[in-house]
Amino acid sequence: MCDTDALYTVRECTGNPGHPSVDDVIELILNRAQNPREDHQDAHMDQAMATIIDRYGEEPVRTVIHRVLVEHYPFRTATVDLEMRNIDGIRIGTTAGWFLEELNVD
Repeated sequence: MCDTDALYTVRECTGNPGHPSVDDVIELILNRAQNPREDHQDAHMDQAMATIIDRYGEEPVRTVIHRVLVEHYPFRTATVDLEMRNIDGIRIGTTAGWFLEELNVD
């Protein structure tokens, strides 16, 4: 699906085994939603994802993350056919991008 001009440094797009996979990003988001960090500059992202997962469930969130990071969907349209508000697609896509950067630094 991806090519050498990958927008995101996920293994599925770059082919680099050193890059995190989309599943790594999803698992980090789910973990942080279940165990929000306290006194961290990005704690609001953890709480936002907890609210979104409570509202829609894990599968639609997984789908949006995959669409954004691998299929290059714009954040707002990654929610198509998921009965999800576009603004929540923006929140999910933004969080996925931030957490992907964090995984790439590690």
